[in-house]
Amino acid sequence: MKKYTFAVLSVLTLLFASCTASKSASNADDLFGTTWELEYISGPRIAFQGLYPNKKPQLTFDQKETKVYGNNGCNGYSASYTLKGKSLTFGQEGPTTMMFCEGGGEQVFLKQIRQITSYSIDKDGKLNLIQGDIPVMRFKKVAKQ
Repeated sequence: MKKYTFAVLSVLTLLFASCTASKSASNADDLFGTTWELEYISGPRIAFQGLYPNKKPQLTFDQKETKVYGNNGCNGYSASYTLKGKSLTFGQEGPTTMMFCEGGGEQVFLKQIRQITSYSIDKDGKLNLIQGDIPVMRFKKVAKQ
């Protein structure tokens, strides 16, 4: 009876581990094929709407080119990224047309994104960009591609 119980527990453990592994793999796939819009950023003591009065930053990850494209709340944004498991870092942003940006959110966005070390996608499908152990930016899906 003990052998049977042990065998059943072993099989259940393997099934649970494989389901967990496939779920985290699908999270990496969830990063691509959508446009992400910023809905929270930590740091400044200015209201979110005050930082981004005209439009919110958006990101789209290009898996093939390992680049991210979008805007920083005012001007265009593009940069390379490195993704290894849950580890995520962004390279130096590319050249952009510099318009005057109300609210100061552009600089807050650029400063925060340079400090990102990992990511997670939560149960609600939100993309959290993390610095160390602390989520500092949260994005929602706005468009499938």
